[in-house]
Amino acid sequence: MPVMYIKRKGSIAGPAFKIPLMGPFLQALDPKFDSYLAQWASGPLSCVSVFHKYVVFSLHTQSVQLLTFFYNRFVVLTSDRDLAHKVFKSPAYAEPCLVPVAKDIIGHKAWVFLQGRDHAEYRRGLAPLFTNKAMATYLPVQEKVLADYFDKFVAASEANKSKPMPFMTLFREINCALSCRTFFGDYITQDAIKKISDDYYLATAALELVNVPLSIYIPGTKVWRGKRVADAVHVEFAKCAAACKAKMATGAKPTCTVDHWVRHMMESKQYREKIAAGETDVERPSNLIREFTNEEIGETLFTFLFASQDASSSATTWLFQILAQRPDVLDKLRQENLDARGGDKNKPFDQPMLESLTYTNAVVKELLRHRPPVIFVPYLATKDFPVTSTYTVPKGSMIIPSCYPALHDPQVYPEPDVFDPDRWITGDAESKTKNWLVFGAGPHDCLARRYVPLSMAGMIGKAAMELDWKHYETELSEEIKVFATLFPMDGCPLVFTKRA
Repeated sequence: MPVMYIKRKGSIAGPAFKIPLMGPFLQALDPKFDSYLAQWASGPLSCVSVFHKYVVFSLHTQSVQLLTFFYNRFVVLTSDRDLAHKVFKSPAYAEPCLVPVAKDIIGHKAWVFLQGRDHAEYRRGLAPLFTNKAMATYLPVQEKVLADYFDKFVAASEANKSKPMPFMTLFREINCALSCRTFFGDYITQDAIKKISDDYYLATAALELVNVPLSIYIPGTKVWRGKRVADAVHVEFAKCAAACKAKMATGAKPTCTVDHWVRHMMESKQYREKIAAGETDVERPSNLIREFTNEEIGETLFTFLFASQDASSSATTWLFQILAQRPDVLDKLRQENLDARGGDKNKPFDQPMLESLTYTNAVVKELLRHRPPVIFVPYLATKDFPVTSTYTVPKGSMIIPSCYPALHDPQVYPEPDVFDPDRWITGDAESKTKNWLVFGAGPHDCLARRYVPLSMAGMIGKAAMELDWKHYETELSEEIKVFATLFPMDGCPLVFTKRA
C-alpha cells in the first residue's frame, strides 16, 4: 500500500511516505485548523492517505468464511480557486460524497446524493421554496423565534449572575429553532426542537473523515449514536409533513417551507387531474412537481437541517464575538437598523427592510468571508479525473475543493485576516465573484445562498436593537476548533443584557 500511495501521489505535494495501513489516521480523528492551513499552503494540489474504509467478503464453500479487508482512501485537496471551481463543476468526473457513513446518517436516497437529471429535477422543484415570495412568509416566524431566544440569552446571563459563560450551545439551539420553525412552522413542538438541538451534535460527530469499521452497529460509538439521532429526526419531520398535508388540504395559507412545498404538490395534482379529465384551457403551475411521501419530505428537510445547523451556528457564534470586539462596526450597524425602522427599535423587519441594509449586509458578507462556515466540500472521483495537464486524480479517490483559501486570498482581499465590512462597500470585493465560494459552485451549490445572508441580517439587526453583549476574551478566543466547521476554542464567553 505504501507503493500504491507513492504511485497515486505523483508530483503533487504531500507526505513522501505513509505509514503502512494506517496513514494519518490519528490526525484525521482530531483535525487541527493549523494543519489545514499548512496543507493548503503546500501547493495547489496536495494529498494524504487515510484509513477509513473496509470491505467484507463472504466466501460460500462448504462453510461460510468472513474476510474483512481494510484499505486506505487516497485524498486530494485543492487550495487553488480555479481548481476548486473545476471540481465543483465537473459532475461527469466527481460527485459529492461527504464521508463514507454520510448516506447512512442523511439517507441513502437523499436528493443531495443524486446526479444528473434526477438531481436537476429535484432541485428545480425545491428552488421555489427560496424565492422572494416564499422567504417573505418565513420572516414573521423567524422574528418570533429571535424574540424568544434573545430573552433566553438575557435570562441565562442573569442566572449566571452576569458572569461570562460560553454561548456556543445556545447559538446552536437558536439556529436549530430558526431552521425547524422556518421548515415546519407550528407543526413541530418546542420540546421536539430542544431535543433535536441537544442531540444533533451527535449526528455531526458521526460524520468524521475516518471511522472505526462496523462502528454503526456497535452501541455507544459515535456513528451508532449519530445514526439513532438522525433516524429520530427523520421520524419527527415525517410526522410534521403529515400534519402539514392535512392542514393545507383545508385551504390554509403557507407560512413555512413545508407549506409551500405541499401547496405546489396540490397545485400540480389538480393540474394533472384536469388534464386527465380532458380539460384544455388549464394553466400550468409555475412549479410542476410530483407527489412526495411524508418520508421523502422529512428526509429532504433533514438535508436542509444538515446543511444549515453547523454552518449557521458557526456564523452566529463568530458574528456575536466579532461585533463585541468591534464596537465601531456594531455602532454603525445599530444606527443603520434604527434608521431603517424609523426610530422605532421594536418595529418588525420585513424583506424590503433587510435588503435595504447596506452596511448590515456588508457585515454579514464579510463574516462569511472572514470565518467561512464551509471550509471545503468532499467529492468522490467517479472516474480518473484529469484536474490539471500534469496530474490525474485516480478513480475512487476523494477530491476535496477547498473554499477557505479563495476567501483569504490576499491578491483578491487585501489583509484577508482583518475583518473589514467596508471592502464590500467602498472596495472592489463585490466584483470578485469567482473567489466567493461560501456557498460552493456548480450544480450542487447551496440553494439557500440568498436566504442565509438575509436571515443573518435579520438576526443581528434585531439583536442590535434589543440587546447589549460583552465578550470576555480568553487565550483561546481566536484559536479555531474544527467541528464540521469553525468555532472559537473557548465556546465564545459572553454576557447579554436587555437594551434600554
